[in-house]
Amino acid sequence: MIFGVAGAAYASDASADDIMAAKAAPAVTAKAAAQKATCGSIEDFVVTDCPLTWNGITVYGTIDAGLSWRSHGAPFNGTSAVGVDYLVQKYSNRSRWDPGPNGLSQSNIGIKGKEPFAEGWAFIFDLQAGFDPYSLQLANGPHSVAQNAGVPLTSQETNSDSSRAGQFYNSVGYLGVSSPYGTLTVFRQNSLTLDAVFAYDPMGASYAFSPIGWQGITCGVGNTETCRFSTSLKYRLDIGQYRVAALWQFGGYDLNNAATGAYQLQVGGDFANLAGGTLSLDAIGSYVQNAVAIATAGNTLPLVLPQVLTATLSDNTSVMLVGKYSNGPVKLFAGYEYIRYAPPSNPFAAGTGFNDIAGDFVCAGCAAINNTNINNTAFSAGDKQFHVFWTGVKYAVTDKLDLTGAYYHYDQPAFGAPVDCSVGGSATPATCHGTMNAVSFAADWQFAKKFDAYAGVMFSRVNGGLANGFLNRNSIAPTAGLRFRF
Repeated sequence: MIFGVAGAAYASDASADDIMAAKAAPAVTAKAAAQKATCGSIEDFVVTDCPLTWNGITVYGTIDAGLSWRSHGAPFNGTSAVGVDYLVQKYSNRSRWDPGPNGLSQSNIGIKGKEPFAEGWAFIFDLQAGFDPYSLQLANGPHSVAQNAGVPLTSQETNSDSSRAGQFYNSVGYLGVSSPYGTLTVFRQNSLTLDAVFAYDPMGASYAFSPIGWQGITCGVGNTETCRFSTSLKYRLDIGQYRVAALWQFGGYDLNNAATGAYQLQVGGDFANLAGGTLSLDAIGSYVQNAVAIATAGNTLPLVLPQVLTATLSDNTSVMLVGKYSNGPVKLFAGYEYIRYAPPSNPFAAGTGFNDIAGDFVCAGCAAINNTNINNTAFSAGDKQFHVFWTGVKYAVTDKLDLTGAYYHYDQPAFGAPVDCSVGGSATPATCHGTMNAVSFAADWQFAKKFDAYAGVMFSRVNGGLANGFLNRNSIAPTAGLRFRF
């Protein structure tokens, strides 16, 4: 689910810049005008690409459903944003078939609008919620983790932290103004790094075929919950072939944020006529204060209870560098992000806590009372550094069939107090040097205006400190599905 935003290189969950594009076009052919006219019947809605638009307001959405097999997997969970463990996780246990929701993109329903009020000026808004197409529940990553607290790894269902936490605005919920001087929007929005992942990941942040889509380390400056901010101010400006952007998160946990503050700055541009193609480059610097990561932790032996619901706090900084080259049917992608985790600026004292973005209460030192804990000290013995690399290629065989291949790599240098890293497998301490490698391939066929079918496979493997506590260190996950976008 990728909708264009300002600048040829950019995309996001839903863009206000593309709303009512037909209205803004100076001239269109009769055929194009018919395609962009609002739907006049159920037949139009099904067989053409007409939008559901009335008086400048558009209802839109995506339904993505399929089937997945994993060589090491856990049961489907309709609460989790991702549904199943396409990427190998600690609890990935045995081979199994499951429903494969949201494999290529998050199922969602939204409403957006653009209302001009002066020459070149317009009010804009967008409200979108992601859901699971099988359970029809709003995506709620943190609560899927809470559901598995107290459950041994061998019995856990798929769970993964997320910025989508059951809110009716769990994708975006913003309003603002677009003008010749840029676009200014406020409230629930993607981070600049999430916009970059949508634009520069060859798999388009797919859950089934991209680790940086399934896992929010990259888009959230180290923590997936900060891929989106509920109270934020965001500004974008195009200056010829160049662009700049900035984001400020204000407010804290009490305003449904997973941090107490965040700042991001981006510069980039598109450079045409390079060997017959276009090169797009962007750089983003980020700082997030008191960021929250929700997971089950504690006893890691698979048959030992309990797994405690734990909120790890940290101050995170990152630098992301991304590029894309397009030439005819070929698109080449590459990206790198450096992340540093430091102790939180505002640690919680024993017996105190807060409600996470899903509304679940977590408390420092309360494992014996309500099976929760806040970890303020994960990086007290030394900052943790993390490196993310990716590259890939997309080839348009025809205007309806795309083939994509990609490679992803995580690298975590050893950090914290010295430990014995000579032990292998899942017993390797989490602070030791660790890696994750994944390769994926997917084919996507748009067989009708609003429908496409896809199939592909992802292989993922963890080693060293990143394999700590895993039941199995690798998994192969073929997935196929159908997607309907309107």
